[in-house]
Amino acid sequence: MVSCLQVEGLTKSFGDLVLFENITFGIFEGQRIGLIARNGSGKTTLLHILAGREGYDQGNIVYRRDLRIGYLEQDPVYPEGLTVLEACFHHGNAIVELIREYERCMQTEGHPGLEELLSRMDQEKAWDYEQKAKQILTQLKIQDFDRPIRELSGGQMKRVALANALITEPDLLILDEPTNHLDLDMIEWLEEYLRRAKLSLLMVTHDRYFLDRVCSEIMEIENQRLYQYKGNYSYYLEKRQERIEAFRTETERANNLYKTELEWMRRMPQARGHKAKYREDAFYELEKVARQRIREDQVRLNVKASYIGSKIFEAEHLYKSFGKVKILEDFSYVFARYEKMGIIGNNGTGKSTFIKILTGHLLPDSGRLDIGETVRFGYYSQEGLAFDEQMKVIDVVQDIAEVIELGNGKKLSASQFLQHFLFTPETQHNYVYKLSGGERRRLYLCTVLMRNPNFLILDEPTNDLDILTLNVLEEYLRNFKGCLIVVSHDRYFMDKVVDHLLVFNGQGDIRDFPGNYTQYREWKERSEHQEKEAVQPKKEKNTRVRLNEKRKMSFKEKREFEQLEQEISDLEEEKKQIEEALCSGTLSVEDLTEKSKRLPQLTELIDEKTFRWMELSEIENGT
Repeated sequence: MVSCLQVEGLTKSFGDLVLFENITFGIFEGQRIGLIARNGSGKTTLLHILAGREGYDQGNIVYRRDLRIGYLEQDPVYPEGLTVLEACFHHGNAIVELIREYERCMQTEGHPGLEELLSRMDQEKAWDYEQKAKQILTQLKIQDFDRPIRELSGGQMKRVALANALITEPDLLILDEPTNHLDLDMIEWLEEYLRRAKLSLLMVTHDRYFLDRVCSEIMEIENQRLYQYKGNYSYYLEKRQERIEAFRTETERANNLYKTELEWMRRMPQARGHKAKYREDAFYELEKVARQRIREDQVRLNVKASYIGSKIFEAEHLYKSFGKVKILEDFSYVFARYEKMGIIGNNGTGKSTFIKILTGHLLPDSGRLDIGETVRFGYYSQEGLAFDEQMKVIDVVQDIAEVIELGNGKKLSASQFLQHFLFTPETQHNYVYKLSGGERRRLYLCTVLMRNPNFLILDEPTNDLDILTLNVLEEYLRNFKGCLIVVSHDRYFMDKVVDHLLVFNGQGDIRDFPGNYTQYREWKERSEHQEKEAVQPKKEKNTRVRLNEKRKMSFKEKREFEQLEQEISDLEEEKKQIEEALCSGTLSVEDLTEKSKRLPQLTELIDEKTFRWMELSEIENGT
């Protein structure tokens, strides 16, 4: 196996907080690794270090020579003055630097070093960089290449950054939450792209289906140590549990032995003065093992839901549009008690607008919305994540309530409540600006749930939460005694918590599907397959060939076959002439540049036409 990079004895800390200590691992060609850890354990920091964006305390990182790294940050930022296409040339990489070097050469009198640059441009396929950027941006549904970057939403910005990382065809691709802000179609496109691409991959993601289908190995940071598992996410869950059970057995055995040894150590010095020193040393090593703990504290969401009556909300003949874009068109719906609804659809189809109308943040153009008197909304939105950076965590919660009701007469203070959300007493007195992205999400979720809502509306709740926290949130929502609407692109999360889906197809086309996302996807694929089969016989009627009969060329194919022979011959002759001209040393700079660009185009055309000639040749020969 060829190594991409080797990490030895890596340690990183911020003040007294040690993220990871003395970790060692390697990434080899073709490996696809998913990185898992609790929020605040250093996942993003490790990616920053490997991408050369951040330093570390001690250890060594050895990169393969000429290793090309592509890096997608969790929250990419670009200068406001750039356009979308210019942003794809902004972050320095080997090809962009080569293009800039070529441009500087062309602007310098005498064009020093041009021949070498032209050779490198051909080798790196730099001539096609802009076209490749446009192609990937289009696949990510960004088609206005001249649009100012400042006008893009956070999701669009993430897609531009993703295109930026993919364009260079890196040897090692590092992705930090790549599925955030992507709609389901794009997630599935990226899934397939990464499965086909010939590269090494290190990725942090909360999307467990994505992780399972793309990665074949898992690395986990826990208690400052690194654990590796040779398998996908499902295999990791099984082996992690085995590791925990083995750890518990070892710790229990060490505890029993520790009690015996502790009694011996507590005896008078005279009683053990003649004992071997090695036993004392072994005691202190044993003490370390006995005191080890696996951190299994979890977000325990034991918040009660307020009573909710039988009348929830009724929507009658709702209409909403923005110009020619229809969001709701004659939409009517009666929400049932304890209903758990998922909302899916591509970006721009109106999911967030529908939520805002429901919560009263936006009025419909016409129609009526009748909400029950007992309904108390808890709204977790993307825009709602805004705290005073200079406030302490405990103050954020105490501003809402000093005491939180849990039901059955139980109460918790604000500090106790935060501890249920993994905020230790020390962390509670940290300022908000010190929290990681996932810790902020957890704090925001805490502020929503502590108000005891009976109707939860969660808009992309899984973004930036770690997988362990998601498992607990899923369990809470499944047992939640209230109503629930979830807008999410996380397919695994939707499968576990919703009873049915509202599918937003755009232009006011909204369909109710009785099942979870996987069931919907299977139904959709079956429907599309049946539609193709229904059309297929009509297409085959005129082109069907008997099994014992050789297929003959049509007149059109014969004509194409004859033309291809001549075209291939002409192209090969042109290629030969250009190669001779490039070797002659008599061309001007302009001619040299033009012919260097033409040469790879000719090669591609010859390959394309030769392949088609071979297809037709097989028909001609009856094979």
